[in-house]
Parts: sequence; C-alpha cells; structure tokens
Amino acid sequence: MDGMNIVVVFPGQGSQSIGMLSDYAADWPQVQETFQQASDVLGYDTWDIVCNGPAEKLNQTEVTQPVMLAADIAVMRVMQQQCMLTPIVFAGHSLGEYAALVAAQSLDFTDAIKLVAKRGQLMQAAVPEGEGAMAAIIGLPDDPIISICQQVTADVGRPVEAVNFNSPGQVVIAGATEAVNAAMERLKEEGAKRALPLPVSVPSHSSLMKPAAEQLAEYMKDINIEKPKIQVIHNVDAKSHDEPDAIRDALVKQLYNPVQWTHTIQIISDGADVVVECGPGRVLGGLTRRINTDVKSFSLDNTASMDKFLESMA
Repeated sequence: MDGMNIVVVFPGQGSQSIGMLSDYAADWPQVQETFQQASDVLGYDTWDIVCNGPAEKLNQTEVTQPVMLAADIAVMRVMQQQCMLTPIVFAGHSLGEYAALVAAQSLDFTDAIKLVAKRGQLMQAAVPEGEGAMAAIIGLPDDPIISICQQVTADVGRPVEAVNFNSPGQVVIAGATEAVNAAMERLKEEGAKRALPLPVSVPSHSSLMKPAAEQLAEYMKDINIEKPKIQVIHNVDAKSHDEPDAIRDALVKQLYNPVQWTHTIQIISDGADVVVECGPGRVLGGLTRRINTDVKSFSLDNTASMDKFLESMA
C-alpha cells in the first residue's frame, strides 16, 4: 500500500437512493453516527429518510444535499478506519465538492451540512417548480452543444447552457424548461445519440442560479473555511485553491457555472494509481473509466466493493 498514489472523488445529487449504505450501517457504527451529526444540525432524522423515504422527500434538493454529503463522509470515515492511506488529492462532483473540502479539513462537517442545506433551499427558491430543467446529451462533442445552446437561447429568449462536462460524449445541459426542450430537439437533429431529460426541478450550474449564488455568498461569510490539508480540485476552474476567500469564491461561482469534470479527472488521474469514488452509486467510477482508461477505478458504494478495494491495496 505504501507509495500508492490514491485520489478520492465524491458524488453529488443523483446518486441518492432509498436504502443506500444499509450494509455499511450494519457493520460500521460510524455511518449512523455521521447521519446523527447531520440530523442534530438539521432538526430532522436524516437516516430515517434514507431507510424509509419517501423518495419525494429524499429527492427534494434541500434534503438531498445534506443527506448526500453525510453519505459521502460516512463512506470516507469507514475507508479511513480500514486503511491508513492518505490521498494525494480530493475532488467532488457539484455538491460532492463540499464533501471534498470536509475530507481535506477545510470545512467542518457540521458547518458543511448547514451550508448545503441552505444551498438547497436557495436553489429551490431561485426557480419555481416546473420552470427549470436539465437533460443529458449523449454522443456529441462539447463544441456543437455549446453553440446550439447559444443559438436556442437567442431564438427562444430564455437561457439554456452546457453545465456539466462529465466525460467525452456526455454533457448535461440546463436552463429554462422551454429552452432545454428546444435544445434537446435541435441536438438530436444535430446527431446526438440520446437526449435524456433528468428528474430534477432545479437547473443547477446554469445562469438561472445566479440569484441563489449571491445569497449563498452572503451566508458563507459567516462560515469558517481553513486552508485544505490536502489539495482539492474545484469544479469551476479545475484548479486547487489555498486561500479561504478563493475557496468561497469557487463555491459561489460553481452554482452558476459549468462543472469541468472531464478536465478535473484528467488533471487528478495523471500520476494516480487509483481513483476511488467515496459515496453512494457508481456514477463517477463510470465517468473516470471513460476519461482515463489507464487508471484503476473503484466505487465504494457497498461493503463488497470496499473489500475488493482493500484487497487490491494489500
């Protein structure tokens, strides 16, 4: 295990599901302890929602965000207890960036829970239900997607933008519902293999989130942020930042700018032996394999996958 260069990445919204981490919770008390910490901050039982739902509640962004943050950190705490490795760098996809900052000891976990719950409330309030949408575009390069979104924005008079560059040939667009629908049609005509609407009501990372970002910046002034102990690569510019104000700025801009995930993985997997996805689901593991075929990738979404990872490190 010595000398292994390990990178840890944290998933964001979309990876949540009822019953997630149940096998971890059966074996590792840290899981429920982590959710209890989150529940104490929020004033409701987060673990009960994870176990019993309902799905409508779990998928409300102001609930999803703190619950996913707790899930990411719970898996990381289990991993840290089982193997004494120190990652060389952290990154997180969208909301997952907050988990990366907690892991790097830049943000206190309870402060981060408060912060992402507020982020969820502000995002939900910024765009009325039904007026915002997101869609995944499969099988087209980045540039035509960007230019078609610009054309549709001009034609419809409402914004649609490329907001997640997830891997080559997989880009998410977001904006006003009518503009997203028009862009999906136009992109299919242009040769996209698929244009899939995503089950979300908030157009994350689009310019429609700017009012929410301005309010988040105000709220964040009172949150203590330290210099990270380990590098964190940020979504907005695929760079690391040491100064607390630069980190605040990156988190605020992240809300209304694209997630540069392809670029992030290219940077952090260069020189890495293994990229480990810490949290529920396997979304980031799949993206890693599409971006860099040479690096080993593990998704620690259950105890069996954790065991497999630990065996490979032995």
